[in-house]
Order: sequence, then structure tokens, then C-alpha cells
Amino acid sequence: MSVHLDRFKSIGLIMSKETNVSMDVLENQSSLLDSESDSSGLQERAVWGRKIEYLLSLFGYSVGLGNIWRFPYLCMRNGGGAFLIPFFILLIFCGVPLYFLEVSLGQFTGKSPVIVWSISPLFKGLGWLMMTISFVVAWYYNTVIAWVIYYFVHAFLPKIPWSTCDNWWNTDHCIVSHKDRLTLNKTAVNQNLTGLLFNETDASYQYNSTHDNHSLTYNTAAHEFWQFNVLRRSEGIEHPGSVQWHLVLVLFASWVLTFCCLIKGVRSVGKVVYVTVIFPYILLTVILIRGLTLDGAIDGIIFYLKPDFTKVFNFQVWMEAGMQVFFSLGPAWGGLITMSSYNRFNNKCMKDAWYGTLADGLTSFYAGFVVFSILGFMAKDAGLTMEEISKSASGPGLVFVAYPEALTKLPMPHLWGVLFFLMLITVGVDSQFGMFETVSSGLADRFPKLLNSRKVLTTACLCVFLFVFGIPFTTNGGVYLFQLIDWYASSFCIMFGSFLECIIISWIYGAERYSRDIEMMIGRPIPILMRISWCVVTPIVMLTLFLGSVAIYEPPHSASYTYPDFAIGIGLFFAILPLLPIPIIMVSGLVHSEGTLWQRIKTLTRPDSSWGPNSKRHWQTYKVYDYRGGVVDRIRVNLLGNRHQ
Repeated sequence: MSVHLDRFKSIGLIMSKETNVSMDVLENQSSLLDSESDSSGLQERAVWGRKIEYLLSLFGYSVGLGNIWRFPYLCMRNGGGAFLIPFFILLIFCGVPLYFLEVSLGQFTGKSPVIVWSISPLFKGLGWLMMTISFVVAWYYNTVIAWVIYYFVHAFLPKIPWSTCDNWWNTDHCIVSHKDRLTLNKTAVNQNLTGLLFNETDASYQYNSTHDNHSLTYNTAAHEFWQFNVLRRSEGIEHPGSVQWHLVLVLFASWVLTFCCLIKGVRSVGKVVYVTVIFPYILLTVILIRGLTLDGAIDGIIFYLKPDFTKVFNFQVWMEAGMQVFFSLGPAWGGLITMSSYNRFNNKCMKDAWYGTLADGLTSFYAGFVVFSILGFMAKDAGLTMEEISKSASGPGLVFVAYPEALTKLPMPHLWGVLFFLMLITVGVDSQFGMFETVSSGLADRFPKLLNSRKVLTTACLCVFLFVFGIPFTTNGGVYLFQLIDWYASSFCIMFGSFLECIIISWIYGAERYSRDIEMMIGRPIPILMRISWCVVTPIVMLTLFLGSVAIYEPPHSASYTYPDFAIGIGLFFAILPLLPIPIIMVSGLVHSEGTLWQRIKTLTRPDSSWGPNSKRHWQTYKVYDYRGGVVDRIRVNLLGNRHQ
């Protein structure tokens, strides 16, 4: 992947006093509008057809599969209703400010993450970090959508394949459901429900037979369909096996779906989201209403919400709440900046940030009722406790094993299966839109003359490339590769990237400067609490989460499998890969600049000639606010503002 480096030209920049490191005002002259540079001046950019299309796209991007299969489990594991306290505190005081920072940045500049960091050219690598993360996640994310499509198609068959044990893939130790364990032996002594993807919800039942004194392990029909039909997994990543053509077919279908939805960029996405965002809420509500009518549903919801306030004082709980907030909202992935770059310049984006974060948090909370109403029914039906059944309430095992089994017990199981997996498809593709568009728009902004007029071709080529590149996930050992990449790809760089963008905006460029930019755009400066969060609270939280994730790091593993060293090396490579552009571009910029090292650093931390508002009217008179006084004055002004200049 090539790296874009501007030459940081001084054309069009006027210093009110001197042209050295001490400047009063930077003014973009109208001559910039006629610049032929790929990165300078204003370029025509598509805009959202309606405000509601943009908001729905934000909701769809932030609300993903993790809201359904991860948040309810975290809430249950970390104090039930008490977990909501750290979650919503971090969501409001850190999530909203960071969300607003990215939304306003994209709207103000009208550019993708690869270009937008001309605000401080020394850190242009941060844009490539965002694009790299989105590229890697988009690469493997469609594998999940492919699995869902496979289930969706099989839900139409006359006999639901995960409801019986008489299929070609079933073993002699298959049982139809958890309830059937009672018919095997009344002395079942162990149930093992693990938490890793390839071993998720292995409902293993061991019993000691009194007449032959041996133990056997039993698996549910839903588990065997997942393991032996869908994945057909091998013994490990070192045994990749062969390509499974049924998975290749559904992976191809998932990329065709992505292409059709993104064929015209935001113009087509803006129409698709009316269905893909609204429809899942309708289906969640329908499934919740049906779930609440089932025996045991109330017990499941009580178990989900029952508060344990002692957990609120546990640092680990706050760590998990913070990680859930930031991984779910999607800052530092580039999607928020990308989608907001298609806004009209004067859009009131502060409200949008509140809408997006609250939609994400409240959807997570709402999905918990849907999940645990069904799990309560399963526990009642199988004669298990909620503690036992809830071990399957996290990750893909919830949607590919536990929920499919539960749906087979409802009247009209085909209907409920179709609706459930259709909901997952729509939720999944919404998140894919933002990541894919971040990559495609980044390429178009980097090479505007070549790609801006070839949007359909760019989208098609990128889909084909990611499809072919994703075929290794369809092999027998593909699920191990999937988990490895998922474990490492964004584990460290998301928190570090979020920390870095707060520092760049708040201290290097300056919160007061940025507040005045926003005031030009929406007619009001940012609130003091937002400033304090940008400058102090959010950077501290992100740095704490980053250091905490490093401190508690451990390689992926399960009770039955340990990744070999070469696989861990591959994982670490993907963990480091998004971070590499930052030092590379930083060093390259310093080498190609002039002056002493300190002069080069100062030059490269100022906005370059391409930085400015995405408005022709404001561009010609745009001025960058100049700080006066020393360091203490700058700190005060960034935190509290300066309305006297």
C-alpha cells in the first residue's frame, strides 16, 4: 500500500507577522481553489440526499453484531444492571466527545481520513492507520455475514438441519437439544461451555455409566451443524485443509450484496439504510414480544438485570465497559469521518453525535432483553440454571448455536429462523458499509483524477480483491485464521489511535482553534465540558485502556487448542501493521523538510495548505486562530476558551 506524502507547500499561506515558527494568522487565499494538486483546494464531493439517510448510516455503522452477541454477556458477567453505571458514564463523558470530534472533523473538511490529517502533517500516518484497520476488518468481517447467509438459506428447507441428529454430519453422540441430556443419564456431571469462536457453546455432557464404567461426550444438533457442516473445521491452523466450496459460494454472495448496496457510494447507501437499519429494530421487537410470552423469559431478564453493585468498584469492570463503548462506537476506524465528510457544511453535527452514541448504547441494552428472554426459556425447557445456560450468551456461539436451537422449539420455527438470520444480515452489512466506504473513499481522495469518475469500477475491483483475499477463511482451518486476525487486528491500535487523535486536535492543533472552526460551521462553539473531555478525560481513559489491554494481553487459546508460535507471529504482525504508517510517514516528512530538526517538527505540526473548511464561501476568508502567551495561557485557553480575540 503506497503512502501519500504532501510536500507541505507554503503557497497560499500568509503570515501576519513572520514566516518563521511564530505566526499570528494563517489565511487560505482563493488561489488555493484553483490548485491542481490532488490534496489541495476544494473538490466536488457527493452529499447525502437527506439528513435522515446520514443519521441512519451512523446508526447502522455503530450498531453491529457485537451489540447483540457481546454486550448482554458483558452486562450479565459484570454485575448485571450495575454494569450500566460505568457503561453509560463512559459512553456519555468519553464516547460522545470522541464521536463528535470525528463527526465534526469529517464534516468540516469534507475529506476522508487519509487526507483529513493535513491538520498536522507530521501525523498523517494516523489516517492510514484508520484506513488499514477498516481494510483488514472489512476483509474478514464478510466471513461472518457469509455464515449468516448460509444459515438463512437453510432456514427455508423443509426440515431445519440443526434440529435433528439424522444428518450426514452428525456423530453418534449427537443429542437434539440441551433437554435431551436428561434422557441420557441422570448423573450428568459436567457441562462445558467455552468462550472461543471455534469452541463456542460446545454443550458437552459427560456421564459415568454404571454398567460399563466409562464416560462419553454429547453435543447438541445445533452445535454439530455449526462445527461439522458449516465450518468443517480441522484440528488447528497448522492443518488448513481444503477450500470448502459451500462457504466460498456464500462468501461470494456476501460480497455481491456489499457491491450492490455500495455501487454508487453514499447515493446508494442512503437508500439502502432505510431497510437495513430500520428493519432490524422491527425484527428485534417482534422477537422480544414472542420471547416474553415464553415460559422462563422473565427469569432470564431478571438474571440479565439483577444488579451486583460491588462490581462497580472493580477496575476490570470499568475496563470492559470502556472497551465495549469504544469498540462498538467505532472511533479511530475512519468510518465516522468518512460518512460525515459527505455532509453539508452547516449541518448541526453536535446533535448527530448524541443521536449516534445513544442509539448504540440503548440498542445494546435493548438487545439484552431479546437475548435473555430466549435464554431464560431455554434454561426452563432444559432444566438448567441461568448460570449454566448463560455461558453460551457471548460471541458467535450465541447466534450460531444457542439461538438457532431455541428457535426450533417455537411454533413456526422456519419463520423465526428466517426473520432472525435476516436481521443479522442487515445488521452486519450496515457495519460493513462504513468500513468499506472508508477504504474506497480514501483511495478516491488519494487519487481523485483517476478514481473519482470511476466509483462503480473502484467498488467492483475492491470487492473482487477482498473476496479472493478472503478465500483462506473458507478452508477447514479458516475459522482458526479468522479468530487469530480478529483477536489481533484492532486489539491495540484502536485505543492508541483514539488517544493520538485527541492529542492532535486538543493540544497540537489546539482545542480553541478547533472550537472556532466548529463555530464557523454550526454557529456555536463547543461546550467547556466537551473541551475538558477532549483535552484531559478522553485521552487519559484511552491511554489507560491501551496500557490495560497490553498488560492483560494473552494469545488466543481454548481448553482444547493452543495456537503455535508461527500463528502468534502472524497475529502480532496484524496487530502492528496499522501502526506502521505513523512512524514511516513521520520520518519521511522530517527527512523531506528543511531547517533544523526542531524547525521541521514545528513546520509539520502546523496545518498545510489543504487544511480548511469544505465551503467555498468560508475557504476564501478562512483564518486559523493564533495562540498568544506562554504554555500556561495555551492550556487555559484550550480548556476554557478565549472569547476576547
